[in-house]
Amino acid sequence: MNRLRIGLVGTGPWATATHAPALARHPGVDLSGVWGRRPEAAASLAAAHGTTAYPDVDQLFAASDAVAFAVPPDVQAPLAARAAAAGCHLLLDKPVATTTRGARDLVAAVERAGVASVVFFTLRYAAVSAAWVTEQATTGGWFTGRADWYGSFYAPDGGAEFASPWRASRGGLWDVGPHALSMLIPVLGDVTAVTAASGPGDTVHLILRHTGGASSTATLSLTAPAKCAGLTVELRGASGTVVLPTWEESGDAFRTAVDELAVRADSGRAHPCDVRFGLRVTEILARAEEQITAT
Repeated sequence: MNRLRIGLVGTGPWATATHAPALARHPGVDLSGVWGRRPEAAASLAAAHGTTAYPDVDQLFAASDAVAFAVPPDVQAPLAARAAAAGCHLLLDKPVATTTRGARDLVAAVERAGVASVVFFTLRYAAVSAAWVTEQATTGGWFTGRADWYGSFYAPDGGAEFASPWRASRGGLWDVGPHALSMLIPVLGDVTAVTAASGPGDTVHLILRHTGGASSTATLSLTAPAKCAGLTVELRGASGTVVLPTWEESGDAFRTAVDELAVRADSGRAHPCDVRFGLRVTEILARAEEQITAT
């Protein structure tokens, strides 16, 4: 397989800490360049990894076989559609968009262009958690599940290493909600009904029905007190109760996502976490947001 030229869109904390280092070190990838809305930040990040900072995003697309995105979701969606139209495969961040229309427009662009897409739902690429999902989907017979993400990014006693305006404004529903759905849906089936209610701070509680007959719940927050922060994914069914083991750092998971994109770009086969799955996640979360807004 030829080395894949992957450009990077974004210069924020995730791009700096995860995307750029992983792409620059990957043995099968050439980091073909960087583009960001702040030219000085793009120049600094590019220099740190021995690549080019492009003043125009379309120039980056022209120099790349694929593009990785580390920008807010509603900035990502239209830029990714442009990248697809330029013939670039897509390594997208979650959520792919925070509006159903934005996500559908992106899917349409990907399908018109015939390019590969992978969405970086972190736990679906981390080795231990990915294997756990596969094992539980094979086991079946699940009665209920829950996926609880208690983050403390915006709590008074919490940190905000990866804080950003879009996370602060959209909250846990849109930031960690995609992670919860990415773990529940492949095991329990697609969501047929969702009920949502708000809690303290940005906390949201979801009740979900699944095509497999099971139900599940999710609690999503970025404003939990620091001492109670953490995540739990649990399933209960005919074979007993299972809990997701501790997961690894995101760096290894991101490298795996890059590998998966390279394979899909070469084979033409769709990935389970492609842009279409990203659209489905957006549809479910948008429905939940509608319910919260209406109350």
